[in-house]
Amino acid sequence: QRPAEPAPPNVVFLFADDQRADTVAAHGNEHIVTPALDALAARGFSFRNNYCMGATQGAVCVASRAMLMTGRSLYRSNDGIEKHATLPESVRAAGYETFAVGKWHNGTASFLDSFDAGASLMFGGMSNHLDVPLRDLPRGGELTEVRRGEGMSSELFADAAIEYLTVGRDESRPFFLYVSFTAPHDPRQPPQRWREHYDADRPPLPANYMPLHPFHNGWMRGRDEQLAGWPRTAEVVADQLAEYYGMISHLDEQVGRILAALEEEGLTDETIVVYTADHGLALGSHGLLGKQSVYEGGIKVATCAAWYGSDRIEAGSSTDFTALSMDLYPTICDLA
Repeated sequence: QRPAEPAPPNVVFLFADDQRADTVAAHGNEHIVTPALDALAARGFSFRNNYCMGATQGAVCVASRAMLMTGRSLYRSNDGIEKHATLPESVRAAGYETFAVGKWHNGTASFLDSFDAGASLMFGGMSNHLDVPLRDLPRGGELTEVRRGEGMSSELFADAAIEYLTVGRDESRPFFLYVSFTAPHDPRQPPQRWREHYDADRPPLPANYMPLHPFHNGWMRGRDEQLAGWPRTAEVVADQLAEYYGMISHLDEQVGRILAALEEEGLTDETIVVYTADHGLALGSHGLLGKQSVYEGGIKVATCAAWYGSDRIEAGSSTDFTALSMDLYPTICDLA
């Protein structure tokens, strides 16, 4: 008699917006506070050379999310992700319930193809973190009209994720929970306590900080590059870094709340947790501020995966190989 197949693991996919790779304390940044990500890194595997492939437009997150969701390279996912089976579509076909929270920047058609339901959804690229336009997708229903979020974006998204984990999921099926934050994307509005923390102890400038980029790279007048004047002064870059770090530390707190809910529900050992970002951000590196370049600050992202109840993801980290965000699709499907 064949042994019974093990139950498929749940998947919690946590996705940051604009978080460059060097902003996790466990990965060597002693100037930032990220205890939840540090704990995840300690128990999981960190891919230290994970990259977004770049983009063919200024909104790099559209391209990066298309690559993630289709498992296809930049030029093979450029024709609209609704034409391809997405990661949540594939796991749903295998019996998973798919639930989304937060940002979706690839059109409502592809979203509706991908998810059974969702809550506190933000369609688009960015918004005021204290006034987020939100919609919901009830099971078997249609997208609701826009409502205005009351509170900080990262907290609203964590609240919705926790509600799903604790009272909202279909317990007869494994689940794929996609939580897409809009932090630390500008407008950078960290809570005052985090702003004060990093104002009192300013993060150091990037080692490759420059006041001016030495040549025209094709995107010198884009929106991101107009968030400060030229040349980039050390004072202005330090101020933006303090805001940016504050947003990440607040985001880390919300990640911690979600991981705590997983544990309280007894789901930790049967759940794969993935944390990554769509791309990075220059923030003073090479005289730039945005992500519209292929310097490492713009395309390299922190990535960690953990499955506490299985030895298929060992604890550790590696810089021995290069990964791309699109590799997560087949990797998750293989594990599931």
